[in-house]
Amino acid sequence: MGSVQPPDRQAVQEVDVAVIGCGPVGALTANLLGARGVRTLVVERSATAHGQPRAFSCDDEAMRIYQQAGLLDEIRDATVAPPLVEYVNGAGRVFARMALSETDFGYGHAPLRFFDQPRLEHTLRTGLDRFPHVQLSLGTEMAGLTQDEDGVTVLLSDVATGQRRTVRARYVLGCDGARSATRAAVRIPLSGASYAEPWLAVSGDVPPDAVRVGDTRFVCDWRRPAFVSPGAAGSYRMEFMLRPGETEDEMQRPETVAALVSPYVDPDRFTVTRAVVYTFHHLIARRWREGRVFLLGDAAHQMPPFMGQGLCSGLRDAANLSWKLSLVLSGVADAAVLDTYEIERRPHTVEMARTSVRLGHVFLARNRVTAGMRDAALRAVQTIPRVRRFVERFEFKPVPAYRRGLMAGGRRAGVVGTMFPQPRVLVPGAPGERLLDEVLGDGFAVLGRAGVDNPLGAWRPGLPARFVAVHPSGTSLADLPDPLAGPSAPGGPDRVDVVDAEGVLGGWLRRHGADLVVLRPDRFVFAMVAAGGIEQAGRDLSAALGAPDGGRSRADTPGLAAAADS
Repeated sequence: MGSVQPPDRQAVQEVDVAVIGCGPVGALTANLLGARGVRTLVVERSATAHGQPRAFSCDDEAMRIYQQAGLLDEIRDATVAPPLVEYVNGAGRVFARMALSETDFGYGHAPLRFFDQPRLEHTLRTGLDRFPHVQLSLGTEMAGLTQDEDGVTVLLSDVATGQRRTVRARYVLGCDGARSATRAAVRIPLSGASYAEPWLAVSGDVPPDAVRVGDTRFVCDWRRPAFVSPGAAGSYRMEFMLRPGETEDEMQRPETVAALVSPYVDPDRFTVTRAVVYTFHHLIARRWREGRVFLLGDAAHQMPPFMGQGLCSGLRDAANLSWKLSLVLSGVADAAVLDTYEIERRPHTVEMARTSVRLGHVFLARNRVTAGMRDAALRAVQTIPRVRRFVERFEFKPVPAYRRGLMAGGRRAGVVGTMFPQPRVLVPGAPGERLLDEVLGDGFAVLGRAGVDNPLGAWRPGLPARFVAVHPSGTSLADLPDPLAGPSAPGGPDRVDVVDAEGVLGGWLRRHGADLVVLRPDRFVFAMVAAGGIEQAGRDLSAALGAPDGGRSRADTPGLAAAADS
């Protein structure tokens, strides 16, 4: 990194976190930080909204993260959940399907949703207006950075005028995509492979009566594999693999696009909003942290599109890192906690990318014989009920779980280190059922059976937490205390009583032999606790968070790639 000299006679702006890039990952990260009171500057090179429908899908985990950012209603209302995904051969014959309408991973949302990226980005950027301590600087690019023991000095340049200014941040988050200037500034290389097969991605708008294929399909035609699907708000997305010898210019001609889309939509009534040729990558940064600079999303990892997990993985990065940064910046946790970001996220991301590659191998059979064998084999194995369920219920998708990291014992053990379910519950004083996360608060939570006394008396001082007492289904809400009537901790009541409307919570606790479960702010399980064991869990959490040092970074923090892969 070269030295950054601040411009003469200009005040240096100071923030807690500088987020470089305001695509979906950067904007979501800034919303999560803003909700936690972190002074944040978001820097975006483009002076206007991106306006291109690039990303297309998200999953139930992503929707849960949007929920944590307080934007669930706005985003859910602008998305559509496909009931079915089919794999068909060149003749349109189905040889495998995923019954998404019958699939529920237990996280409170549909397993797959399609969205319009410009509208999503608008929602995320508008969400930043809720926070006076979050600033979005458009038409600004990062010209360089240098860091020391206490922070990062970032040199910013106005794209239109070239005028420069300096920002001082405690941490910098590179959310600036595959060609990340942040990654280049801290000299972190990528490793992996880029695939030689180019694809044409076509997005557009079409009226319902001009849609010829109304289902989501992977068209596994050995002559030209394709993906087609209706999207949100009257959009339609199609992707076609190029054949040898076909050029980018040729494929992007209007007449070529019209011929390709005509089996799926009426080309005369299909308004193309984007048609670009791209190649996909399976790349990952050698490390995701250099001192006080972190990489998220495509800046840290890029994967094939066949699972639709590229953007989702970036959102998981944001959900993992944002609350840890908040604790460190507020002095509640030691800066070493930030090491667990890559330790937790890298293995899951690598597994997701590998699954995407394997799914691509099914999708991309490139000769008639191989494709025929694939079709026959998949039809045959789906006569076995358990195998059919494995495919139809999307069970090959890697579960949200961490092998090592910030959890009791430091390693996954049973359900410790996995994402906790999110059923619907009933709450005194609130009409109707509510998703569990709405009552957990935004800090740590301890959830247990109602007969257990409030365990937070043994909790670490200064660490916000909430006890959620679970009553069995059928309990009268009139018999439960008002959650706002008792003693309160900062941020809300320290106890909330809920009725387990679906029986999920009580069943989960019985199944895993626990009276209490300690949940992290991102709703992963920190610890399982028997009655009377909360003090030990509190000690484990204090040890995991470390001795608070006010967020002071360690200059000699080693690279994490080797540790994360061990």
